[in-house]
Amino acid sequence: MTGYGSSIKKSKDIEVSVEVRSVNNRFMDISLKLPKSLSNYEQNIRGLVNHYVTRGRINIWVVLKQEEEKYENLELNQGLVEAYLRLAKEVSEKYNVPNNLDVRQIFELPDVISFEPEEAADERIWACTEESLKEAMKQLNDMRKREGREIYKDFQTRISLLQKYINDIEDIAENGPEIEMDKMRQRVRKIIAGKKVDQDRLETEMAIIADKIDITEECTRFRSHNTAFLELLDAETSQGRKLNFLLQEMNREANTMASKAFTSDISHLVVKIKEEVEKIREQVQNIE
Repeated sequence: MTGYGSSIKKSKDIEVSVEVRSVNNRFMDISLKLPKSLSNYEQNIRGLVNHYVTRGRINIWVVLKQEEEKYENLELNQGLVEAYLRLAKEVSEKYNVPNNLDVRQIFELPDVISFEPEEAADERIWACTEESLKEAMKQLNDMRKREGREIYKDFQTRISLLQKYINDIEDIAENGPEIEMDKMRQRVRKIIAGKKVDQDRLETEMAIIADKIDITEECTRFRSHNTAFLELLDAETSQGRKLNFLLQEMNREANTMASKAFTSDISHLVVKIKEEVEKIREQVQNIE
């Protein structure tokens, strides 16, 4: 599910800003952009994120600012400076132009000055980072919950529609086997008119055919899947995989109904059922 959260926390001379974004993904995928000084806390950050989210692609950016940076590790790349000066002299002599390169311009050249921050943040910096990350994740989850409530309403509407289609199929099929048997009797009488046949055997074969077009069991199972789906939506914990399984079973029952359909009305209703199941399946991919 999609979501966004951001937070800035300060503690004396430090400031930590965190930005979190989430998009749909079948699995859990966390991407981190951290200052080098927080690299030792990467596992802590991943563990904290997993506490709030169990599915989706999560992008996290952390920016650390300190009012009093420590610059003991500021270094001059002497070899590079000498190379720049040598090239400047060659250009000056070859093209007869003044060599006006001064110290300020040298310092502005790429990679002349290198700075390595402290190897690791102290506990105070991590505490500030953790507080900011928790606030950002809470905002992200609040946004995801709002989206989830809308998806929940959509699911309820579509499940109600599926229930209606199943009821319509049952109404059509209520006397279907008996009607089909009567039709078959009439056709058989025309075909075997005047011929001697075993009536008991004929009735048995016709009963078998009529049973094959009975979709009562499929409708009953489909209705139970609908009920189970709604119950899972109200569960406290993540149920995405179970919902996917139920949708597979719904699709299986719809395929069986399609193979048994003895009227075009039932066939059309089954097509509608499969369309709604597919729409629900696409939405289920967006939830945990």
